[in-house]
Amino acid sequence: MTPVMSTAQGAQVAFGSTQQDSNLPVEVTSDNLNVNQNDGTAVFTGNVLIGQGQMRLWAPRVLVVYLEDQSGIESLNATGGVTIVSGEDAAEARQADYNVQTGLIEMYGDVLLIQGVNALTGDKMFIDTKAGTARVTGRVKTVLRPESESETE
Repeated sequence: MTPVMSTAQGAQVAFGSTQQDSNLPVEVTSDNLNVNQNDGTAVFTGNVLIGQGQMRLWAPRVLVVYLEDQSGIESLNATGGVTIVSGEDAAEARQADYNVQTGLIEMYGDVLLIQGVNALTGDKMFIDTKAGTARVTGRVKTVLRPESESETE
């Protein structure tokens, strides 16, 4: 059997091997850090790696917005080419916004989701880290491999 091409307007898929706890600490490593005390933000640049539980995010630049009371992180905005890995699943896009409080991630621009031997592309991807699901929208394209073919690879 040959692979089947599929094109759709939106697709719901699992993402990550476990549900992510957005209350876990966020660890950031980068080459540079600029903090703005006036607006409660920090900009990490150069080989930025962010870890939270089983999830990892890589990007050249990440803007961190702290909660108004400085008790934690409100959101992350990663730009310049972003990769997110959770379990055996990986996603790439030009930009990603992560609302740490809700656990929702929105990825924009040339989205590529890889799950084992399967790949899915689209314009945007919405990841719900608490539910362990993702939704890809905007000219979604994938190759569906028959189970017998997947087992031989």
